[in-house]
Amino acid sequence: MRQKIILRVISKFLIPYILLFALYVQWHGDFGPGGGFQAGVIFAAGFILYAIIFGVATAREVLSATTTRFLLVIGVLLYSGVGVAGILLGGNYLDYNVLADTPIGGQHVGIILVEFGVGITVAASVITIFCTFAGRRPEEHEEEYGEN
Repeated sequence: MRQKIILRVISKFLIPYILLFALYVQWHGDFGPGGGFQAGVIFAAGFILYAIIFGVATAREVLSATTTRFLLVIGVLLYSGVGVAGILLGGNYLDYNVLADTPIGGQHVGIILVEFGVGITVAASVITIFCTFAGRRPEEHEEEYGEN
């Protein structure tokens, strides 16, 4: 029992820093290594650590299945919406140049929005996959495999 207390205390200390690092990777991605995919995986890793230490049911109270599905939709719509906005403003799909007054400004805005959409989608996908598999209990499915 003592080990579980130590893990809980250490994880409560580390998880905020993991999530903060995910935000750093997300917003620093257009200037250096990183971006939406990496930030999404790091954010999901922080959430998965929480779920492993405190239980999947407790983690689902923090971030429900409905919320992760909503985030999946929002991320994909943000990514594709930037592409459609490029078309509506007279450019090609995902042509960032037309998104602002100057091409460099448009590139900056477009990359940030697309990477944010990717980050949201990746984080929600990884969390959904983890919770789907971690939420299954072997005793619930023993009948399927003929075990008693």
